[in-house]
Amino acid sequence: MDTTTPGPEQLTQLDEVAATLRSLRDEMAPADPLELSLERVTAGAVSAVPGAEFASITLLDDTGPQTVAATSEEIKVVDFAQYAAHRGPSIEATTQRAAARVLAEASEDTWPEFAGAAKAAGVRAALAVPLVLAGGEEPMLGSLNLYSADPAAFDPFDKGLMQVFTVAASAAISNAHRWQRSRLQVEQLEFALVSRSDIEQAKGVLMALHGCSADEAFLRLAQESQSKNTKLREVALELLASLRRR
Repeated sequence: MDTTTPGPEQLTQLDEVAATLRSLRDEMAPADPLELSLERVTAGAVSAVPGAEFASITLLDDTGPQTVAATSEEIKVVDFAQYAAHRGPSIEATTQRAAARVLAEASEDTWPEFAGAAKAAGVRAALAVPLVLAGGEEPMLGSLNLYSADPAAFDPFDKGLMQVFTVAASAAISNAHRWQRSRLQVEQLEFALVSRSDIEQAKGVLMALHGCSADEAFLRLAQESQSKNTKLREVALELLASLRRR
């Protein structure tokens, strides 16, 4: 198929992808949980590509590849078969940073685990496109995976279209990922400040009760924490609560 001059059907696909990306832009807010952003991308990919029936997103972390979003629970089995075997289209797209379009029957020799799981799930064709998410010190690598029961699904034009889609979708997902990381850091800082305040109050109580120094009061709290095998803040809160009950 000549993809240099899009025909009427391909122009319609371009319009559908553009509409999907506009919808993602309008619906995805930075404050959205990362999981919700990923789910919107998988749903958008299915609606944008003719023949696509299922979609999932693979992300690679320290423990290996993980399916972080999927349009159905059943399709996760196809992903998991690839992760267990360390090979398959999603692994290829994630590790080699190259799109992989494959037929289940044609991959029995190269990716037998994927082929077996795909056929069992009624999947005959798959398209996995690299996904790169910014938001931390190192980018998160992964893939957007499309599955279809139609062996004729996902032609070269679809592959190019989804590569454009993933670049645009990655930016929206990355914004959500950055916001989530920032929110977590703020929550951790708030917790640390509250914990310090509780510990300082408990130290002040011990200093008043026992006429000891700040260092000696802290040592008392630390020893209590160690003997009870509980966190220092919990010891401080227990002390303050006991005074309120008097």
